[in-house]
Amino acid sequence: MGSEPLDIGDRRSVIEDFCREIEIYLCRKNDGHLIRVVGPSFDLVSGWAEQGVPLKVAYTGIDRYFERYYRKGPRRRPVKIDYCEADVRDVFDEWRKATGIQSSVASRQPSVGSHQPAAGSRHSLPVHLERVVLRLTSARASGSLGEAFDALIERLSALDVELLQQGRAALDESLRTSMEREALEELEGFRSGMTAEAFARARDAVVDRLVRTHFGLPTIAFH
Repeated sequence: MGSEPLDIGDRRSVIEDFCREIEIYLCRKNDGHLIRVVGPSFDLVSGWAEQGVPLKVAYTGIDRYFERYYRKGPRRRPVKIDYCEADVRDVFDEWRKATGIQSSVASRQPSVGSHQPAAGSRHSLPVHLERVVLRLTSARASGSLGEAFDALIERLSALDVELLQQGRAALDESLRTSMEREALEELEGFRSGMTAEAFARARDAVVDRLVRTHFGLPTIAFH
């Protein structure tokens, strides 16, 4: 069942509701300390809504930032939503790649506000991983690894699938049904533009993500 286009008033209401839910969630993560999503922060979060970021995906990005923040030691001040932007965008990118869904906004504008601490704290790891991937790719291209490399990648993918299958099997019926329902709700806004086959793949990808999050499972596959 597809969704009808929203008029300007409905669209504004959806965006405001999205920002309100993010504000409520951020308040919980800050142990009840209210940090308002207003001004530049509202523009930032509105952009997530415009691009089709599902609320649960945004929550996961916020959680990811807080997990890193807690690891640094006792918290000194409440976290603004701006600090979570890099993590929200990372999780959204991962979600889109898994589901095969493109953002509803083709071009992504530079973000505003003070989210730079999140990006800065993550800068060295992505650069390192990029170098690792480039060297592995170069080694495969040169033939120095060859079939052994391809076999390793296939094995990692198979292990990832097996891990998720075991995770799904460990779910009780009510939790499995709940995850499937959540996946349908998460994808509803994209359903009208997808084939039945594509939608089924996207739904399975979302359920896999929920299973991975529920059990804290790592991503073993190498892409």
